[in-house]
Amino acid sequence: MRPNTAPTARLLAAAAVALGCLAVGASATVVTTCRAAADSDARVDYSFCVAELGNHRESPDADTWGLAKVAALTGVNNADDAVYDAKALLAKQSGGPARAAARPPDARKRAALGQCRRLYFDAELAFAGAYDEINAREYAAGKEMAAEAVALARRCDDVFAEAGIPSPLAWRGVYAARIGAVCTAITGLINMK
Repeated sequence: MRPNTAPTARLLAAAAVALGCLAVGASATVVTTCRAAADSDARVDYSFCVAELGNHRESPDADTWGLAKVAALTGVNNADDAVYDAKALLAKQSGGPARAAARPPDARKRAALGQCRRLYFDAELAFAGAYDEINAREYAAGKEMAAEAVALARRCDDVFAEAGIPSPLAWRGVYAARIGAVCTAITGLINMK
């Protein structure tokens, strides 16, 4: 009779994943914190969490509290990039005098981009507020601010849907929701320690 090797194989596979994450820059704290976050909240994608937090310059020395703040900062950066993307798309949409003569700008798309630029600016402020609240150890308020940031990003997609136009910023909203879930779940872990 052969001994049951399945538990050993699973343990070795988990160790290989953890070592692989460490090799690409994620600290053991990132790996274990992301695992705990994913186990506590089904919205957290473990691989996304490790990849995004493991790439941040502050992650290697961060504890759980620090990683919650890193997640909020990552949300700030994504929202700031979305503001920049919306501005760039608005500039491209107007295109200057030569382009305007060739094709008039789509007023619905311009209006939606303008609204999204403002929504993502507010989302950036909300993620920054989440960072500040978590830093002040006001965890419930930090989670509320992260949830507000995600709601603002989702409203951008709603604006485009109402205009009947596919959102060129949709992936920014998906990212905001994913990093918001990570921030909220990790912040929830702080109280458990």
